[in-house]
Amino acid sequence: MRRSRRPRVAEAVAAVLLLALSTACGSRLPESDFESRSSAPETRGGAPIRVGIITSATSPVGGNAFTGPRDGAKAYFDRLNARGGIDGRPVEVRLCDDGGSGVGNNTCVHKLIDEDKIVALVATTALDYAGASRVARARVPDIGGQPIGAAYDTYPHLYGIYGSLAPRGGTTGWGGKQYGGTEVYRYFKREHGARTAAVVSYNQAASAAYASLVERGLKAEGYQVVTEQVDFALPNFRAVAADLKEQGADLVFDAIDSHGNARLCEAMDDVGAEVTAKVTNVQNWTSTVPEDYQDAPRCRNALWATGSSRNYEDTGHAAVREFRDATKGLKTHSQWQLEGWAAARWFTDAAKSCARAETGITRACVDGFMNRGEGYTAGGLLVPVAFERLPEPPKHRRSCLSVARWQDGRGWVSQGDMNSTCFDVPQLSYQP
Repeated sequence: MRRSRRPRVAEAVAAVLLLALSTACGSRLPESDFESRSSAPETRGGAPIRVGIITSATSPVGGNAFTGPRDGAKAYFDRLNARGGIDGRPVEVRLCDDGGSGVGNNTCVHKLIDEDKIVALVATTALDYAGASRVARARVPDIGGQPIGAAYDTYPHLYGIYGSLAPRGGTTGWGGKQYGGTEVYRYFKREHGARTAAVVSYNQAASAAYASLVERGLKAEGYQVVTEQVDFALPNFRAVAADLKEQGADLVFDAIDSHGNARLCEAMDDVGAEVTAKVTNVQNWTSTVPEDYQDAPRCRNALWATGSSRNYEDTGHAAVREFRDATKGLKTHSQWQLEGWAAARWFTDAAKSCARAETGITRACVDGFMNRGEGYTAGGLLVPVAFERLPEPPKHRRSCLSVARWQDGRGWVSQGDMNSTCFDVPQLSYQP
C-alpha cells in the first residue's frame, strides 16, 4: 500500500473500530421531516419481495473488510428462496456498493429506494452512511445494520443489529452524546482477575479518541491503565511490546487496524510479553486468524473476542448449525457473516408476519414489527435486541456478552453462554 494513502486508511479503520464513535452521517432534521412520506411500496400476490443491501465493498479499508454482513444476509435469502421464499414469493436482493464514500452512499440510497422500490434495507455496512436521513424520511426500515457511525442512534426507522435506547428523533443519542457500558472490562476483572490493562493506539485523532474511551471504561472498573501510542507511518511496535512486558499488563486493548494488531502480536512474541488476553472486536472475529497472525503463535493463542452474537463456531446450537451449513461454500467464516444472516432472518420474520396481515408486506408493516419493543434473538443468534426511546440516558444497564477465545486446532472457543454472562454496569457518555 502506498504511504500517501495510509492516513486515509487509518481514519477508515478507526471508524470501524469506533463503531458508533465515528462522525455522525447525514443532516439533523426536525421530527416533522420524518412524518411526511408514505409507506409504499406494497408487495402482494406472487411478486418478488425486493430488499436492498448497501455495502462499502470497495472502501478505502480494502476488499473484504465490510463484506461479511452482506455475504451472510445473501446466504440466508438464497436458502430461503430455495425453500419457497415468503408465502410463496421469492426475496429479490438488490446489492449496492457505495465505495465507502458519502456520495456513493447517497447514490445507493437513491437507487434502491426511488428506482428499485425496495421494501427494506438489510445488513447495511457503510463506512459513511450519508444517506441515513434520506432513508428515514422515506420511512424505509433498515434492519440489522452495523453501527459503524452514529446513524442507528440518530434516526427513526433505522434498526442496528445491537438495538438502541436513544430517542432517534434526528439528533444523535441524547443531546448529541452516546453511551456505552463497561461490561467487557468487568468480565475480565471478574472471570480472570485482571488488574492491569494496556491500551494501544495510533497518533491519529479517531484512534486516540477511541483509546481514550477504553481508558475511561477501564478506570471506571478499577484497572491500572497503561497507555501506548505509536506513530501510524512508522510504528515501533517492538518498543510498545517491551513496555507491556515491563509493566506486567494482564490485558491488551487496541485502537489499531488488523495489520497493526498482527505486527504488535509479532513484537510481543519476540520480546516474550505474555498476557492473559489480547482483546479484539467483533470485526476481527474471523477464521483467518492463523494466516493473519502466522508469525505470532503465543499471542495468537491469547486472542479473545467479545460481542453480542453467538459464536459462529458454536455448531452445537441449531441456528448456528444452519448458518454454517448454508455458508459452507465460503472460503472463510466470520462473526459479521453470522450477524448479516441474523439481519436477513429478522427481516424475514417481519415480512412473514405482514404476509398474514391485511396490509400485506409494506414498509409500514415491517417497521411496525421492528418497533414491537420485544427482545429479538434471531432464533438464539443474538443477545435479545430491543429498541426503546428513553427520554433520558440510562445510568446503569444490565448487559450480556458473547465471549470467545482463539485456540489453535479448535478455532474460536466459546467462554460460557452469552445469555448468562451478564453484568449491571455504568453507562459512560462520549461524543461521536
